[in-house]
Amino acid sequence: MTLQNRVQPTGGVLAIPARGTLMGNRGILHDADQRLGVARWRHPHWISCELSFRGRHRAVMSPGAYTELFFLDEVTAMAAGHRVCAECRRAEYNAFRAAWGRAFGAPVRAGEMDRVLHAARVTRGRQQVRHEAQAQNLPDGACVLWDGRAHAVRGGALLEYTPEGYAGKLTLPHGPVTVLTPAPLVAILAAGYRPRWHESATRPAV
Repeated sequence: MTLQNRVQPTGGVLAIPARGTLMGNRGILHDADQRLGVARWRHPHWISCELSFRGRHRAVMSPGAYTELFFLDEVTAMAAGHRVCAECRRAEYNAFRAAWGRAFGAPVRAGEMDRVLHAARVTRGRQQVRHEAQAQNLPDGACVLWDGRAHAVRGGALLEYTPEGYAGKLTLPHGPVTVLTPAPLVAILAAGYRPRWHESATRPAV
């Protein structure tokens, strides 16, 4: 059975075979039959983690254990509202926290970052919070909705997202666009944080 655990930049969670390059955690979201219920989080500490770390092994969606979520890459994870894990991705977490300090005046602890992020990424009705911005002002790594599909900003262009990788390249439009990446994470990217991209971002089909 293909499990429902693949997170999209738009916030949806799909049941598809592709697994991606990073894992995430929002708490226990599945039941004894490995099916997701209505809840899409159990705590505000949404993180993105390595697929493997210190030889630890997990059976995906085990009873009573947190629900393993998967992302194409960190750009996708950030669009969905996840920050870097402070344990398995310590060096990147330190870079993320430093960028937070540059963006907001001072680095803070993970719990405070999560409080700010949770308010900026999802509503009480489990809807993704989106905002408008000028496309030309967005940093690389921000995800937007364009022509009804998710795209990532990279090098003055838009890369079309698919669950398997980035599939196309468009010229960056002028004017306002709908931004999927939460505003605080856009600020982190603008402050110099460099997210981990899927390998297809360097060779998208034109």
